[in-house]
Amino acid sequence: MSLSLIKHGPNAGLPHLNEQKRSASFYEFWPVWVLYIPVVFYWLWLAIRYRGFGLPLAANPNVFLAGMLGESKIDLLASAGETAQAHILPFVSFVVEPDGVPGNANTIKAQALLDRAGLTYPLVAKPDEGCRGAGVQIVASESELERYVRAFPVGEKLMLQRLSQHKAEAGVFYVRMPNENQGKVVSITLKYRATVTGDGKRTVAELVEADRRACKLRDLYRERLGDTWRSVPQRGEEVPLVFAGSHCRGAIFKDGCEYITQALSDKIDALMQDFPAFYYGRLDIKFDNLSDFMAGRTFDVIELNGASSEQTHIWDSKTPVLVVVKTLLLQYKTLFIIGADLRDKGAVVPSLLTLIKVWWRDITSKTTYPHTH
Repeated sequence: MSLSLIKHGPNAGLPHLNEQKRSASFYEFWPVWVLYIPVVFYWLWLAIRYRGFGLPLAANPNVFLAGMLGESKIDLLASAGETAQAHILPFVSFVVEPDGVPGNANTIKAQALLDRAGLTYPLVAKPDEGCRGAGVQIVASESELERYVRAFPVGEKLMLQRLSQHKAEAGVFYVRMPNENQGKVVSITLKYRATVTGDGKRTVAELVEADRRACKLRDLYRERLGDTWRSVPQRGEEVPLVFAGSHCRGAIFKDGCEYITQALSDKIDALMQDFPAFYYGRLDIKFDNLSDFMAGRTFDVIELNGASSEQTHIWDSKTPVLVVVKTLLLQYKTLFIIGADLRDKGAVVPSLLTLIKVWWRDITSKTTYPHTH
């Protein structure tokens, strides 16, 4: 396969984005719950068919609720063996306590942890239990770290991770059935950082307004960019509008399933089997260039997500809405099949009531994280 890859800029290593007449699908920015209405009814049907409402919550037995809600990013990554750890970007974590006086005791504690781990700036700061890109920022100095920590909720666990040197990013979805010795990659999503290119005349705000897709997220980008919003980039200068590789935070998702190779699937399977009893989820990965990645080489693991993961290639603007719904339904059928198989092998199935309690805790929580970058 001959690939034409972007050589420079925020999306280096990814294929060139083809301009399309339709820059966003009509459903792309609907509230997520709308597309999950069919999933709720299908869950009820599957629960009757497989004799268990909570079976998806047993799909990854060593993860809290299989990663449907409330899982710890830190605990999940820390459970990896040597094979997986070789690809996971190193990190430290701590619980944020009330500020010390004088100074910020949390920043002092964080800096000591970083020094001990040999981690230097820039770093990626994020909540342990955050989802959909909430609270993700780059911190480039101790002063920026202190500002981030001061805005972080007391009593919550914070994660500081080495910033990958790779620009390209993908979501890689993995499934292994409990009765099979080998799993496989079933979906790849290429994640593009939204950008505008300067003409030496217009401000970033005006460039965003002129972009058919970016203008739909102007409020999100304005909040993130601060003073850059009113600046005038030089002609040809590419200005990234977002850092976090999350669709709801403004990243552009493209279907990369055509780039799944046996070599990549084998490499990911070896890595995933190094997590104890993990059968279903998505890796967020940074890599140098798509060609090497397809060969299973040169990549960093940022995060691992469990049962609530989506095959995020569905958020490609070219994906028909019926295909989106069909894919989501198939995902939950797979979860029920895995959960039923593990139940029959003796796994404990959490109650649906536990899931509802955690979900209610999350939606009623007053926890607010620093702004996402």
